Amino acid sequence: MRYIKYLTLALSICIFSCSKDKKVETVTEPEFKIAYEKFTLDNGLEVILHEDHSDPLIAVATMMHVGSNREEPGKTGFAHFFEHMSFNDSENVPVGANRKLIPEWGGIRNGGTNNDYTVYYEVVPKDAFEKILWIDSDRFGYMLNTVTEAALEREKQVVKNEKRQNYDNRPYGYTNEIVRKNLYPEGHPYSWTTIGALPDLQAATIDDVKTFYKKYYGASNASLVIAGDIDIEETKKQVEKWFGEIPSGPEVEKLVAQPANLTETKSLYFEDDFAKLPELRMVVPTVEDYHKDTYALSILGQLLSGSKKAPLYQVVVEEQKLAPNISTYQSSSEIAGEFVFRVRANENTDLDAVKEGIDEGLKRFETNGVNANDLKRIKAELETNLYQGVSTVLNKAFQLVQDNEFNGDPSYITQTAKLTNAVTAEDVMRVYNQYIKNKNYVMTSVVPKGQLDLAVTGSVEATVWKEEVVEGVANEEVSQGEEAVYEKTPSKHDRSEPPFGELPLFKSPDIWTGSLENGLTLYGIENNEVPLVQFDITIPGGELLDPKGKEGVSGLFANIMIEGTATKTPAELEEAIGLLGASINITSAREELHIMGSCLAKNFNETIKLVNEILLEPRWDEAEFARLKQALETSLKGREANPNAIGQMVLYKLLYGESHRFGIPGAGTLESTKDISMDDLKAYYANLSPKNASFHIVGDISKPQTEHTLATLNNWKGDTIQIPKETLPETPVKGNLYFIDFPNAKQSVILISKLALSSNNDDFNNLQYTNEVLGGGSSGMLTQTLRIQKGYTYGAYSRISAGNEVVPFYVQTSVRANATLQSLEIIEDMLDSYGTNFSDTEVAITKNKILKSNTTAYESFGAKLNILLEFSKYDKEMTFLVDDQNELISMNLEDYKHIIQTYLNEDEMIYVVVGDKTTQLSEVKKLGKPVIELDIFGNPI
Repeated sequence: MRYIKYLTLALSICIFSCSKDKKVETVTEPEFKIAYEKFTLDNGLEVILHEDHSDPLIAVATMMHVGSNREEPGKTGFAHFFEHMSFNDSENVPVGANRKLIPEWGGIRNGGTNNDYTVYYEVVPKDAFEKILWIDSDRFGYMLNTVTEAALEREKQVVKNEKRQNYDNRPYGYTNEIVRKNLYPEGHPYSWTTIGALPDLQAATIDDVKTFYKKYYGASNASLVIAGDIDIEETKKQVEKWFGEIPSGPEVEKLVAQPANLTETKSLYFEDDFAKLPELRMVVPTVEDYHKDTYALSILGQLLSGSKKAPLYQVVVEEQKLAPNISTYQSSSEIAGEFVFRVRANENTDLDAVKEGIDEGLKRFETNGVNANDLKRIKAELETNLYQGVSTVLNKAFQLVQDNEFNGDPSYITQTAKLTNAVTAEDVMRVYNQYIKNKNYVMTSVVPKGQLDLAVTGSVEATVWKEEVVEGVANEEVSQGEEAVYEKTPSKHDRSEPPFGELPLFKSPDIWTGSLENGLTLYGIENNEVPLVQFDITIPGGELLDPKGKEGVSGLFANIMIEGTATKTPAELEEAIGLLGASINITSAREELHIMGSCLAKNFNETIKLVNEILLEPRWDEAEFARLKQALETSLKGREANPNAIGQMVLYKLLYGESHRFGIPGAGTLESTKDISMDDLKAYYANLSPKNASFHIVGDISKPQTEHTLATLNNWKGDTIQIPKETLPETPVKGNLYFIDFPNAKQSVILISKLALSSNNDDFNNLQYTNEVLGGGSSGMLTQTLRIQKGYTYGAYSRISAGNEVVPFYVQTSVRANATLQSLEIIEDMLDSYGTNFSDTEVAITKNKILKSNTTAYESFGAKLNILLEFSKYDKEMTFLVDDQNELISMNLEDYKHIIQTYLNEDEMIYVVVGDKTTQLSEVKKLGKPVIELDIFGNPI
């Protein structure tokens, strides 16, 4: 069903006739709206319903009006911690069902917490709709009695692992903590991070949980949105049944705006254990969300740095060559806002120079003011973004629930469109002068360890709390523990698990095909839910065509191709794309080059004209080439600070060997890229041929319209390109454990892998199916054991990548440093016994999970585009989605055991661990495997 046929930021279009005696005609288009119906239960819960029958799926989002801004010093991180606790048990839902059953029903589920709210959400096939209402309402109103000491302690470890993984064990992870502590006064609700402090988390008690729940988890402090393939009247009855008895809760006092008020500028430095590059941030206090000035401030951010014509980009990036990029943006929350300047500079760059560059860029902005064309371009881009933001039922649900809970208007996006479009150049200059110019700010200089000379002169040291890495796990061992003993809360309804509804039939989208005279094949899916199109041109080759010894050419080539054309400078091309509200990007992958884009359907013709110009009239801009090489060098240096990237890089080197292209990172190395010249990129250009290339498109456009527009691409000519055949190592490595030192790491990255098979192998689908129970999402054995039972990690998964070449199967996780050995032992045993323990129960779970997930797997434009990419790359039959399902249905237990025995032998795998050598090397040696130490580039020590 098409609810939003027209979306425009322009409220009216004036068409002027050339004849003076004809009247001016004004055509007013419908406002941009999301259709909804809203009602309120007697307990105060506000419910918003949105019908969308385009796919047989339903999204549910419950937003609690409580985030970290409701916490108090000494109990920070509690809103987020409570979100985790809420996914454990509840009175009428079995232990672990919240995390395990929903994926097995074919759905997705998660939650999130920020400064201001906690949101829980699911997308499920239509038949599981009432089951989701059962789980959601039970988590909302019936979980408190089930909380046990064991569950509390286990979830503490999970949240602590999340903090280590996302903050403590990565470069610049402490910056937000430093900014908040210094931007806001002590005790301000935003003076601490959402994740909180580890000591505060460790000190949390069951009484804390109960107090928090009773204070903030009342029905009157929440909004519920249900969007998708629903019947409004029937859904109202179901909502009343499942949510109507949840207590209203005490009235929660509304927060009033509390913007930061700095009396002086604060400049701080921090030596980062992991950073390889210096980074400067400047944070200026501004206004809260929904304030009238947020729209002009957001546009200001784009004007200052968001294009090649932007003054800060011109000074910092192009002229002074201090960094590969610069970003400026407005960030608003419920009671305060911030305007952020952020520059991750080139290696060894003095941040004093970066600060001076920013100052010079701002002076240039003050002198030149707002360019009318730039303002027009940004509004066009925002128009497209608005459509993309509501292109799925889950995105609509998020938009509706947030605008309702924080502004009382579920469809406030209509006002957002109006207010954004109404911003004038004068508004932008006014907010710049009012909030940014000559105002105090917090500035952070985060520099690599031992490089204090790069920090801004006069900075003072910032202090943060750091966790010490210790050996052993005695004080942090957790378990499932005993279930709580309690009397169930009385209810007038049967709150046992409801049955499935009628199973929605999986419908493969209609795919049309065609071709151009030059040999380019066409694949399309017409979808008119929103007036957008998304497209991709796939050209075989990619990184496989990199010259030996100059790995990284394809990536640089992809970047240079978008930097202008023969008749357009890089800035002019960027502007031309932006004025259409379009995006065009070129990326190099292992086996192909992709030219990708999206735009409003009405602008498809003009967008393809630009694609044609990019393809046939490259500019070969020497200045941009120099900038891109510097940016690549900076990126490759920054990669050395990422333990996950290090692990992946070394793993592929071990699996494929250095003579195979895939044994070298896709972007290349500092050594392989240093001598790449423009001539190398021009030579690579000869590989761009329409022969064996394919065009894929999804959106509000028909096959005839597409073919008519694409006729311009017939000017693109070329012969068939031969792709080099790579040779795999004759003797694969196996059985060893490779250890890479990452000093002071709070977590250990674990990768366990072996080369498996090509996507063209008849067993490929079956191996993917066989992996589902082991490591497919949160319901997989790996996450259920390492996270849910043990609390060692934030998540653990296993996967098989795809490709024409033989690809690896691998297990990946990041675990608490002092649980490295225990985690390795668990995974080793799990892999070793997987075939023995796989039974008819696992067969049934696999079939049910995958078959049902297909209902939700192909909703978005991106997902539909991936169908076309798979269809064309692997030369599949038109019915391949249904054929794959039938293949799954026909698999029996012996088939699964055969796949496990053939491809998942534990003794054929290698182990890669990236962690703190001082505390963990001696531990991992206890696993009993040969241990080989490597440096971060995979070289033996």
